[in-house]
Amino acid sequence: MTDRYLSVDQVAELLGTSVRFPRRLVEERRIRYVKVGRHVRIPASALEEFIASRMVEPLRRPRTRYRRAA
Repeated sequence: MTDRYLSVDQVAELLGTSVRFPRRLVEERRIRYVKVGRHVRIPASALEEFIASRMVEPLRRPRTRYRRAA
């Protein structure tokens, strides 16, 4: 139990979104969460996994050998 549990408000602040977005993630079960009574807590590791799974790496185009003529 070394994981830190965040409230929905804290998750929204970390993601830079409104509170509605993390609530929707919980409702659609797109992120792991813990329900303590009527409170919802999201483990910090679950938030990191969610962000990592949606990471989009940039495409690297091969460098052309010749430059364009003007």
